[in-house]
Amino acid sequence: MTESGRASARDASLPAAPAVSEGAKEREKIVGRAGVVGAGTLLSRILGFGRDAVIAALFTRRETDAFWVALTIPNALRQLLAEGAVSSAVVPVLSERLAKGGDEAARPFFARARGASIAALVVVTLLGIVFARELTWLFASGYSDEPAGPGVSKLELTTSLTRVMFPYILFMGTAALGMAALNAKRRFAVAAFAPALFSVGIVGAAFLLRGPLAERGVEPVMTLAIGVLAGGVMQVVAQIPALRRIGYASLPRFDLRDPHVREMLRRILPMTFGLGVYYIDLVLSRRFLSELGEGAQSWFAWASRLCDLPQGIFVMAISSATLPSLATFAAKGETDELVSTWAHGMRLAMFVAIPCSVALVVLGEPLVILLFERGHFDAESSHQTARALAWQGGAIFTVAATRQLVPAFHALGDTRTPVVVSAIDLVAFIVLALTLRGPFGHVGISIAVAGSSAVQMLLLAHGLRTRVGSLRGRELAASGARVLGASAIAGVASGALAHLLSGVLPGAMGRALPGIASAVLFAAVFFASAWGLGARELAEVGGPLRRRFRRRGG
Repeated sequence: MTESGRASARDASLPAAPAVSEGAKEREKIVGRAGVVGAGTLLSRILGFGRDAVIAALFTRRETDAFWVALTIPNALRQLLAEGAVSSAVVPVLSERLAKGGDEAARPFFARARGASIAALVVVTLLGIVFARELTWLFASGYSDEPAGPGVSKLELTTSLTRVMFPYILFMGTAALGMAALNAKRRFAVAAFAPALFSVGIVGAAFLLRGPLAERGVEPVMTLAIGVLAGGVMQVVAQIPALRRIGYASLPRFDLRDPHVREMLRRILPMTFGLGVYYIDLVLSRRFLSELGEGAQSWFAWASRLCDLPQGIFVMAISSATLPSLATFAAKGETDELVSTWAHGMRLAMFVAIPCSVALVVLGEPLVILLFERGHFDAESSHQTARALAWQGGAIFTVAATRQLVPAFHALGDTRTPVVVSAIDLVAFIVLALTLRGPFGHVGISIAVAGSSAVQMLLLAHGLRTRVGSLRGRELAASGARVLGASAIAGVASGALAHLLSGVLPGAMGRALPGIASAVLFAAVFFASAWGLGARELAEVGGPLRRRFRRRGG
């Protein structure tokens, strides 16, 4: 026998290397994909903090109260009709078409999905402009008797802002559909970085148009509404080259006869009830806040914005990166792989969310002072925002869990359970808000948000476990315990440092030092403690970064 023959015989006698499952491959890619989404979101959130600091410093609390309510109205519809529909219906159906028929089947469906979406968004936009006053009254009836300027009531100012900003839903709905195609094709970069343009539009308008509009007798805060529209347009335009490269930039087609478009609409239909539930929740929270005095809306909104940073950088990134994989496994009937992938995403989400919850509870006020205390944003605004942040920030881990649970239901084609749970969540919020707004003021609304979020998380977890069996509870509990332990150690150390540094230096540096130093210490102690406690998520998160640096170094 020749040497090559003997080598072949030896190779044949060796045990075959274990095949790597498709699920394992997908789970390895999730962190890398989430890293791309997270990097884009990090840029967006950094610019967002700059945007919010500009808004806080340049505009009064009356003006910002009006702006936050006006932005909430189209933004809520965007989250439901655009992004909510994308996650519950468009991505799962598009992923199914790709899995079964490739681009030849997926592209025509996407063109028809865009046609149906744009038609609905145009109708909603026109109705919103026409009924802007009625919508504003629903959200902020407490503004009726508060003047916002000479001869202009706060309610009228908010109505004008709402009317100008309402087309934002059309632009963002279009961008959300583009994001669906890019994510389904595993192209996450453009969709991740495009939202940063929203802040660019607002900040640019605030600096460039505020003076010229004031000279013409236009309320200065109207520049923010113009900036919102500019940001929406820029996000749509930024996606066009990437969509062309993957062949998904064809003109929209309106055709409701397509059975897959009908399936998409069937999945969206339960959201009409969910929209009502969510909108009632939002209306009541904003109405309650509008009755709690000047600044309540703004303090609540800025606390929410601070919570958006950790939720967006990695929690939403993991959710966005996981959904296409979950939808693919659901389409193939591979439930075990779906559960394994979901549990992997949940562990990663909790690795970020739990320390962020602890940090915002312990370090909330130093961070608010660091980021916002300048101009019209004074020490009282810092204190009140931090009070709201302690509760909203403390609930980040429940929000993160919910955002990992809901896509699993959507991937399985179950849009009913999340809607039913949201209705129960609404009842919990109303009961808590009515009970707590009296003794706690605006903070009571934040407590109600945190409490109802916990209810939603528990009910969704129970529902998913009932549907798919085990959720790998022991694995998740062990991981969560290690992360919580590391977070507690970091919280004690950084909280003590913030207290020691408070008032040590005068002026702006003295206000900034506790927030900067304690945040750095928290991060350092957390990662060291997580490594010491054996949190494997640390290696999973750091692995793709190390490989990328090694490739560049090589």
